Amino acid sequence: MQNKNQLAAAPTGPTAPMTMIQALRSAMDVMLERDPNVVIFGQDVGYFGGVFRCTEGLQKKYGKQRVFDAPISEGGIVGAAVGMGAYGLRPVVEIQFADYFYPASDQIVSEAARLRYRSAGDFTTPMTIRMPCGGGIYGGQTHSQSPEAMFTHVCGLRTVMPSNPYDAKGLLISCIENDDPVIFLEPKRLYNGPFDGHHDKPVVPWSKHKLGEVPEGYYTVPLDSASIYREGSQLTVITYGTMVYVSEAAAALTGVDAEIIDLRSIWPLDLDTIVKSVKKTGRCVVVHEATKTSGFGAELTALVQEHCFYNLEAPIERVAGWDTPYPHAQEWAYFPGPDRVGAAFKRAMEK
Repeated sequence: MQNKNQLAAAPTGPTAPMTMIQALRSAMDVMLERDPNVVIFGQDVGYFGGVFRCTEGLQKKYGKQRVFDAPISEGGIVGAAVGMGAYGLRPVVEIQFADYFYPASDQIVSEAARLRYRSAGDFTTPMTIRMPCGGGIYGGQTHSQSPEAMFTHVCGLRTVMPSNPYDAKGLLISCIENDDPVIFLEPKRLYNGPFDGHHDKPVVPWSKHKLGEVPEGYYTVPLDSASIYREGSQLTVITYGTMVYVSEAAAALTGVDAEIIDLRSIWPLDLDTIVKSVKKTGRCVVVHEATKTSGFGAELTALVQEHCFYNLEAPIERVAGWDTPYPHAQEWAYFPGPDRVGAAFKRAMEK
């Protein structure tokens, strides 16, 4: 993997309130302007601007050779991007929903992830695959999946998931500039505002959140770096994506002084930040939306056990989705909400 110690580039120019959709669009806009090798394509991303409008206006600004539509063939989209990357371009492709990546899995695993190793470093695949992921929008079983653990198992891939507009733009720019293939997962429930799991309350817009203020120019957020979203002293929460805000709501609900780590880069991950926090608090809760069995929380639990065993005051707790397809009718019974996360906080504190 390259750029292991990549430093953040300071923001330039003024800031503006942005949704995550606008921040992602801004990142692609910046990179299309800075680097003529950047191209963007996928289903409906050109004229239509993407199903969530993340690429809206980019084709009009940069032309049909830089931003264009692709056939309904995920394998073809990713396969073409592999060839483009080997040729010297920096493709940014969109899989319309993460649930649809499966037809492209052979191209992702066998080609994109292996090209650097197979060519002894003569070729790289500097490509970014954007995928909206997760539930909370009544998408049912084929529009709600969180498949991040599948990608973290593949050597040669990076897996990234931002939780806010500021990180989304900075991380996407870092991914586009990186010489490795990156799976860039976008929690679609966070596109227009932070979501704490209280689905029966009004949506809070990003304009009312500090991380919704985003620099309009170029900047990067370092890959492989976690952030401390909330400092605390009683237990450590390791999470990412939408569950950052659910964990914050659970802390408020229970009164537990939880330190919430937002991984941002799921793999490779920032192990030092995790270890330092768990050694400080002595307790750990791992939270993610994906199914529990063989979910990425299992790897996180193993790493904490391996590096922090003698500092733990209680068993590590895991909160995740159930081991079933994502149900449409029982959306909120499946979604790990504040009550379920808060119960795990209480168990960790009582043992």
